Amino acid sequence: MNPKNLALFAVVFAMLVLVGLLQSWTVALTILNLCLISAIMSLGVNVQWGYAGLFNFGAMGFVALGGVAAVIVSMPPVGEAWAAGGVRVTAALLVGAGTIVGSIYTWKSLQPGRKRWMILIGMAGTGFFLFRFLFDPAVAAIENVNPAATGYLGGLGLPILLAWPVGGLLAAGAAWVVGKTALGLRSDYLAIATFGISEIIIVVIKNEDWLTRGVKNVIGLPRPVAYEVDLQKTDAFLTWAPRLGMDPVELSSIFVKLSYAILFTLVLVVIVWLSQKALASPWGRMMRAIRDNETAAGAMGKNVTARHLQVFILGSAICGVAGAMLTTLDGQLTPGSYQPLRFTFLIWVMVIVGGSGNNWGSILGGFVIWFLWVEVEPVGRWLMDTVTADLPEGSALRLHLVNAAAHMRLVVMGVILLLVLRFFPRGLIPGK
Repeated sequence: MNPKNLALFAVVFAMLVLVGLLQSWTVALTILNLCLISAIMSLGVNVQWGYAGLFNFGAMGFVALGGVAAVIVSMPPVGEAWAAGGVRVTAALLVGAGTIVGSIYTWKSLQPGRKRWMILIGMAGTGFFLFRFLFDPAVAAIENVNPAATGYLGGLGLPILLAWPVGGLLAAGAAWVVGKTALGLRSDYLAIATFGISEIIIVVIKNEDWLTRGVKNVIGLPRPVAYEVDLQKTDAFLTWAPRLGMDPVELSSIFVKLSYAILFTLVLVVIVWLSQKALASPWGRMMRAIRDNETAAGAMGKNVTARHLQVFILGSAICGVAGAMLTTLDGQLTPGSYQPLRFTFLIWVMVIVGGSGNNWGSILGGFVIWFLWVEVEPVGRWLMDTVTADLPEGSALRLHLVNAAAHMRLVVMGVILLLVLRFFPRGLIPGK
């Protein structure tokens, strides 16, 4: 990495240190953790766009699937819900999967004609009605089991760190299905299709209470790190807190956030190492050739569609890992917080500002954009209070400016994007 790039990262970390000094180290470490997760999301989109030129606007759907994986893996199973309808739901899902597989096999094995259509319609219709016959009463029974506290099947009760790779696998599986149906589209149509599919995924997560409790949220996910309350009871914290000029509550909060930061940094290091290796390999050169000229790459014997599907799955898996990490950090799954239009825009700004096609640029973009997204609003409020300090308390202009501070983050994101596109059209750390 050249001195200019190192200087850019140094500026970002200096801003985090400044937040720690002027606000609090708890806030600074919270921003750091979210920046690390944002950098991983940005890497996932960069693998798709920067490597292969795929315009995926459905990243938030795969992030949400990572969050679902955290629930499925780590939450304890709800025994009453399983007794009420768990077996029947499982049977219904197997019937649905069997119907889809059977329909695909029928379509491929029979000759085109009326007979194939009749068999296909009969199989699909029978499977659909059998699925609804099993599924609907089972779901109703599950959701009636203490709906205020559970009302869902729960999970497997395993360590939540296992949810991170599982989130990647779940997102990869969904990406395979999406890619099989959508990757033949032109780039602008692909963006529309993936955005629509992302909305569908999130709507399903919001409404299938038996799986994720829907908008009632799943709270109390296990942690991969210690709890602050437990740390505050230990002799080490009670001894060291006064020596460091902190109370045990503050020190325990900093310790927990540092523990998360170490875990997230390890994941980021592994992903960026693998991404760099892939980019420098013959596979990476082939992907860049496909990105630059699909027709020429196809003429050289490269299977463009298969490679597009491959890179689409890889990028979505990275987003799924990031989604599981984000849910782990929050300690809860809140489907209502997944807003594809807003946060997909943010992820794309990270990639564009950092530099598409460059993994280090994507990481830098993730840090810069998320830092500004969090800090612009409080800084904007302070700025408006300072500017309007001499105006009367009830001044209409003062009230308008103070209330407008909440919208500063959107204005700043737009201004930054325009400035970068004007003066650094290939990003702060452009791809080679």
